[in-house]
Amino acid sequence: MNNSLVKILVVDDDPDLLDLITDRLSANGFAVIRAANGLEALNAIKKEEPTIVFLDLQMPKMSGMDVLRTIKKEGINITIIVISAFGTIESAVEAIKEGAYDFIVKPFDPTHLEVVINKVLEREGLKSAKEYLSSQLGERYRFIIGNNPKMAEMVEMTKKVANSKSTVLLLGESGTGKEVIARSIHQWSDRAKGPFIPVNCVALSENLLESELFGHEKGAFTGAIQQKKGKLELADSGTLFLDEVGDISPSLQAKLLRVLQDHEFERVGGTKYIKVDIRVVAATNRDLNKAISDGKFREDLYYRLNVVNIKMPPLRDRTDDISILAEYFVNKFNIEMKKDVKKISSEAMNILLQYHWPGNIRELQNVIERGVVLCNGSELMPEDLPLLPSAAVQSMPELGFHNAIKEYKKNLIREALKRNSGSQAKTADYLVLQRTYLSRLIKELDING
Repeated sequence: MNNSLVKILVVDDDPDLLDLITDRLSANGFAVIRAANGLEALNAIKKEEPTIVFLDLQMPKMSGMDVLRTIKKEGINITIIVISAFGTIESAVEAIKEGAYDFIVKPFDPTHLEVVINKVLEREGLKSAKEYLSSQLGERYRFIIGNNPKMAEMVEMTKKVANSKSTVLLLGESGTGKEVIARSIHQWSDRAKGPFIPVNCVALSENLLESELFGHEKGAFTGAIQQKKGKLELADSGTLFLDEVGDISPSLQAKLLRVLQDHEFERVGGTKYIKVDIRVVAATNRDLNKAISDGKFREDLYYRLNVVNIKMPPLRDRTDDISILAEYFVNKFNIEMKKDVKKISSEAMNILLQYHWPGNIRELQNVIERGVVLCNGSELMPEDLPLLPSAAVQSMPELGFHNAIKEYKKNLIREALKRNSGSQAKTADYLVLQRTYLSRLIKELDING
């Protein structure tokens, strides 16, 4: 984290010590705020929102212990290091009990402050990472390039983009791996030690999304019982990933534009601007050019987001990778479920290769996960795979609409009967149909179980 972005409040009634600590921290690039008593400290905490507070215990007007109790009562989330000449075990235990992070006894070596600060900043970074993503990418976010040359080119481009500070726009259908690429950009960049904060812009209402992004002040709206930092603040020194950015409202688009232009924003209900050092990666499955033409997306925001764009190909356009991805997922779920599925049968693989995959890699992953769950042997068979309707439709000759639908129904019911050992009762439950209706369909379609 850039030291100039770290605000440190030093609270002490000894002006000489205040000068010493201020000079030392300022020389290391930290932004230092001073307070001479507890009341000044509380005002500075609420106004300046420091990252760390060094707090003396024995002070006029309001003691450091009273400051700790007030902060705890008001639900203010801040890291406080107590400094005191009265370094008894009892006072240290009481300070920690009231919410202090550490306790330093006077007199102390000023270099010790820097050690404590670095420990706090490291802890805060790890806390953010743990709260919003796994502590490491691991197998869950591993990206498979496969044999497709276009994918290899795209990954090479991603590595080049990662080393820049440019905003990146990821385009492509849902399930093509846009978040995986966003995480890769973060991991390959000089921000890798900072947090990666994902935001699903389509999962929340406009008001909730605004609070999620920008945070809010205590009392900003009904239910805002305490101050909350938004994802923009939590992404400071790291990467903010805006998934489905094409779905945000026009009013939020305007606010987001300001963040991209000036790297500052206001919390909901706030009155002051907060500076952040973030890199934005956005993703959408929408046609933003059409959205601009329809008046649903700001053109100026589009140009801010679209500094570099990377288009993710759908899985149906990289069929040469389906077998590699499928085998990767089999191995993945083997480990997770402690199964021993050694291979995918040629018949099952043929079904996978023929399917259209509207849900792309995410759908393939779900299909293989279910297959591994159902598989009782060492080989994944067709009966272990869920029904893939598009594969049946795609493999049909040109029968015309009505005949194709009829043929599809026959194939669907035959496959379901096969999976359920010919039992019409089980097949009806499997297809979520009334048993009498299924019996009528079997007669009408002339299906021989």
